[in-house]
Amino acid sequence: MGNAPPPGSDDPLDVRGVVPPTITAFDEDESVDYEATAAHARFVVDRGAHGVFPLGTNGEFPLLTPEERDDVVEAVVETVGGDVPVIAGVGAPSTRQTVAHAERAEMVGADGVVVVTPYYYPLDREAAVEHYRRVAESVDLPVYVYHIPSKTGNSLSLETLDALADVDNLVGLKDSSKDVPWLGQAIDAHPELTFLAGSDSLLFPGLEVGCAGVVSAVANAFPELVVDLYEAYDDGDEERARTLQSEVYEVRSALKRGPYMAGVKTALDLRAVDFEPGPLRSPLRKMDDADRDALGDDLADLDLL
Repeated sequence: MGNAPPPGSDDPLDVRGVVPPTITAFDEDESVDYEATAAHARFVVDRGAHGVFPLGTNGEFPLLTPEERDDVVEAVVETVGGDVPVIAGVGAPSTRQTVAHAERAEMVGADGVVVVTPYYYPLDREAAVEHYRRVAESVDLPVYVYHIPSKTGNSLSLETLDALADVDNLVGLKDSSKDVPWLGQAIDAHPELTFLAGSDSLLFPGLEVGCAGVVSAVANAFPELVVDLYEAYDDGDEERARTLQSEVYEVRSALKRGPYMAGVKTALDLRAVDFEPGPLRSPLRKMDDADRDALGDDLADLDLL
C-alpha cells in the first residue's frame, strides 16, 4: 500500500487511482462511433488509467438513446474489459430505466455500475434510498453513487448517505458536489465505502481528504498528467503532486474556454490521436476556430502538445 487513501473495505473492485469519464465519440452526422468510443477508452488505459467510467457527464449520456447507451458500454467492455475495471454509467430519471441499463451492463460484462442521482424531479430521502436499493437488488455488481447536485438538482444529505450505505452492493460514491466539508464528513463516517473525487479542481485535495481515486475530465485528454499526479501522491511525493495539481488547474482553465464541455474533444483533436472524437451531440457544440487556436496555444505553452 502506498500513501494514497485505500478503497472502501466493502468495495470488491478496490477502485482507486485515475478513472477517466470516457467520451462518447460521434460521426459528423452525430451518430455514435462505437469504434472510436472504445478507442478512447483504450487510449486512456494505455497511458496508465486505473479504470474507466463510460457514460459519465463527459460521455454525454443524457443525449443518447437507451440503446446507444447500452451499446457504448458493450463496446468499451469488449475493448478494455479485463485490463482495468469498467464501471458503467447507468443512471436515468426513472428507477425502471436505471435498472434496465444496470442489467444490460451486467450482461455485457461491466465490472460495476455508477448510478447518478435521478434528475429533473425533486427527490426526498425515502425516494433516493428506495431507488438505489432497487437498482442494487437488480444486479450482482457493485454500485457506486454519482453525486452531482449542480446537474441533477438533487443533493444527498449526510443522513441519506448513512441510509444508502446500508444498501447491499452499494460500495462507493463519486462526489462532484465540490462541497469539501460534506465529502470530508462522508469519508469519515463511511470507511467501508470507496470515495472518488469528481472534479479536476479537487484532485490533490480529494486525495488529502481521503478519496481513493479521481474521476478526471482532464485525464480524458491528458491521462499521463493525472496519472503522474496520483502516482506522485501515492509515492509520498506530495510536493510534486501539488505542483501537478497546479498544472491541472491551468489545463482545466484552458479546456473551459468556449462552449460547455467542448474542450476535451478539441484537445484530443489537437493531440492528433489515432481515432476521431468527432463533434459533441447537439445542442452541445465544439469550439470555433478562434477558441480552438487559443486552446492549442495554451496547451503548447504548457508543453502538452
